[in-house]
Amino acid sequence: MLHSQVLATVRSHDGGWTAEVPESWAQGRTIFGGLQAALAVRAMRDLVPQTVPLRVLQASFIAPIAPGPVRIEASVLRRGKSVTQVEARILDQQQTACLVFAVFGEARPSVLDIRPPRHGLPPAEAATPFVYVEGVAPAFTQNVAMRWLGGVNIFRGAKEPRTGIYVGFRDDPYAGPGALGEAQIIGYADIVPTPGLSMLKQPTMASSLTWTLELLTDDFGPAREGLWLMDTEVTAGRHGYLNQSATLWSPEGEAVALSRQSVVVFA
Repeated sequence: MLHSQVLATVRSHDGGWTAEVPESWAQGRTIFGGLQAALAVRAMRDLVPQTVPLRVLQASFIAPIAPGPVRIEASVLRRGKSVTQVEARILDQQQTACLVFAVFGEARPSVLDIRPPRHGLPPAEAATPFVYVEGVAPAFTQNVAMRWLGGVNIFRGAKEPRTGIYVGFRDDPYAGPGALGEAQIIGYADIVPTPGLSMLKQPTMASSLTWTLELLTDDFGPAREGLWLMDTEVTAGRHGYLNQSATLWSPEGEAVALSRQSVVVFA
């Protein structure tokens, strides 16, 4: 089932929402985190008009969510003149397993227009493609495209905790504006493994604890077909916890989102 098809299973039901997630979107014992967040935002979009852009997303991954039917609950915390703040919970066995907070904000007049400089990107074709191996790689990676541009693959004893990886879904390259477009961006920003794993020499597990994603634009137009570059760096790591920052670059070299994650690593 494609990314867009999973999102299309979201239905309003009994005061909340339900969705159906197949095993092919598993990440270890749980559902791929980027898909969890995208499903939550999809439910939120029934409460917030499509014309109001998503600005900030914060997620806490509390417990594993097994693939299969999932239930989502969402509510508006505050609706102001320009900004609407919404909370969503994904439940597993009637317990909150993923908590998502999102800020949607209409464009406002401002004298400030500060944008990160454009980034000259090497062609994605020059990067090393990821090859999915069933039973070795997380199941959800069969649905994604990855090309390693900078840094080295996981468990190769890298000296620096930084990677540059082109990402995309094995899906329509352009999903259109609105909920599905932002859902793709959310997914892109969570595909890559932590660069901390590249520094290790033996396979081990890692898991995201919290995630903040700031969207710098709501323009996901047709000119942005193709793979997107996720530039990720672990800025600190100690006692089994990693802190990492990342920037998602469009195929044209424009910064589209800023990501910050806290990750636990079992090594």
